[in-house]
Amino acid sequence: MVVMIVEKAPRSLRGILSRWLLEIVPGVFVGDVSARVRKLLWERSMKNMKTDGRICLLWKTNNEQGFDLKIYGFSDREIVDLDGFKWVAVKDAAWKRKMNQKIKHKMFFDNQKEKANFKNGQ
Repeated sequence: MVVMIVEKAPRSLRGILSRWLLEIVPGVFVGDVSARVRKLLWERSMKNMKTDGRICLLWKTNNEQGFDLKIYGFSDREIVDLDGFKWVAVKDAAWKRKMNQKIKHKMFFDNQKEKANFKNGQ
C-alpha cells in the first residue's frame, strides 16, 4: 500500500501519478504498487516537482511502525528516527533543545531505575 500526498504539483506530474495510483481527494494518491514502481514514482515526482511544491510518500513495510516515509520540499520539516520510529519534526533549534533535554531526562531516570533494581537484586 502506497500513499503519496502532493502540493503545488504540475498537471503533468498528477497525470503520471494517476497512471499508477488512484487520486482519492485532490493531491492524495493511493495504490498498491511494487517497490520498484514506488521508487520510480518517487524519483519522477522529485524531478517534475515545481520549486515550491511538496511531496510526502508513505508505504507499508515490515518495521515496528508498519510503514516508512519520505518527504521532499519541506524546508521547515525533517524526518527524525528515534529508536526505529520515524517522526516528521519541525526544524527548530528550540524544539531540538527541548527534545534533547527530554531524552537526557529519560535516560537519567532509566539509569536510576536500573541501579535501584540492581541494588534490590532484581
